[in-house]
Amino acid sequence: MGFALSHYCCFLCVIVLLPLLCKCEGTFTYSRATYYGSPDCLGTPTGACGFGEYGRSVNGGNVGAVSRLYRNGTGCGACYQVRCKVPNLCADDGMKVVVTDHGEGDYTDFILSPRGFSMLARPNMAADLFAYGVVGIEYRRVPCQYPGSNLLFKVHEHSRFPDYLAIVMLYQAGLSDITAVDIWQEDCQEWKGMRKSYGAVWDMANPPKGPVSLRFQVSGRGGQKWVQLMNVIPSDWKAGVAYDSAFQLDY
Repeated sequence: MGFALSHYCCFLCVIVLLPLLCKCEGTFTYSRATYYGSPDCLGTPTGACGFGEYGRSVNGGNVGAVSRLYRNGTGCGACYQVRCKVPNLCADDGMKVVVTDHGEGDYTDFILSPRGFSMLARPNMAADLFAYGVVGIEYRRVPCQYPGSNLLFKVHEHSRFPDYLAIVMLYQAGLSDITAVDIWQEDCQEWKGMRKSYGAVWDMANPPKGPVSLRFQVSGRGGQKWVQLMNVIPSDWKAGVAYDSAFQLDY
């Protein structure tokens, strides 16, 4: 009787705990992926994240648009390992994609650049994979890595000195999301929140004069924390110029 009861308890634990274990971070999620047209097989500089040319060529052009993973722009810049599931055609490790755009397809989570889609295939099998149009995949979020590159603060092209400042962060490493950005107002001695304009773009009308100091809220597996960087953008900032922060997010 005791033996049977102990086996029943073990069985019950497996039934209860197995779904929880399968939900742990780092596991793959099943979905579908397709690709979009591009004259040079890279991404598009007009993506919904607001990255511009960076969104076309970052990660060797292995970029893509997402739907529910976009998360109102918070998902911009995130990296995912994606591997397709067509037997004999798909590479075992798949590819790493950087999110640079928003888009919805035929029940897909990813619409990849042509170069990104081709990286899903085994050598010399890309043409056969393209013939499918839409393929079953599995994906998981992975850390972004940009060896030799610091986090850049790009003054968006729509900015107008000195009355309107919009910024977008490039080469954001790690697994974390940026969920808020504040700018230091020296005359008031306080932090003022920037507006989430769209995608990864944060803006403010009538920004403070002088060098721009920023702090941003980082959310990840370890919770939330603020990162503060003083004087990261010069007082005579120019639209379209990216400024090196001499700092890198890696958590």
